[in-house]
Amino acid sequence: MHPDIAKILLDEQTIQAKVRELAARLSEDYKGKSPVLICILKGAFMFTADLMRQMTIPARVDFMAISSYGNRARSSGVVQILKDLDSSIEGEHVVVVEDIIDSGLTLNYLRENLLSRRPASLRTCVLLDKPSRREVPYTPDYVGFQVPDEFVVGYGLDYAGLYRHLPYIGVLKPEVYQKHA
Repeated sequence: MHPDIAKILLDEQTIQAKVRELAARLSEDYKGKSPVLICILKGAFMFTADLMRQMTIPARVDFMAISSYGNRARSSGVVQILKDLDSSIEGEHVVVVEDIIDSGLTLNYLRENLLSRRPASLRTCVLLDKPSRREVPYTPDYVGFQVPDEFVVGYGLDYAGLYRHLPYIGVLKPEVYQKHA
């Protein structure tokens, strides 16, 4: 275990089992279609790659980069699109793949933005859900795990660009992020 991690919340095997389960649900729900998975960078890149590899239907991928955190431990509530999609999603079946939902502000903003582009359908798939932090009503269509209100990193999730490489999801020790809160 990394020395900055207080405890492991979800180990690698548990994560991969849930990814297989979500991929099976998506493959069934989109049978006969080729959905576009929109990976929200940078946190969801590992989740999206693993999810796509487990899907049994053809799917395309595109990427968006959004920022509402910077180097802070909590979302600022101000959402910025840092990288937009490369292709139009008009008439496409779209699944937004995100690492975590807490306040709901980012996914709510993103949902409204993407709906204005007239996709055939739009759903969200999140690995982690922190419902205790919700500031706006938002319920993702596919959820991997509900997690407590702790600062989690690993499997793509970061703090100040670090810890994405960890194969598990762990709770970051408060002394690591409190100096920047």
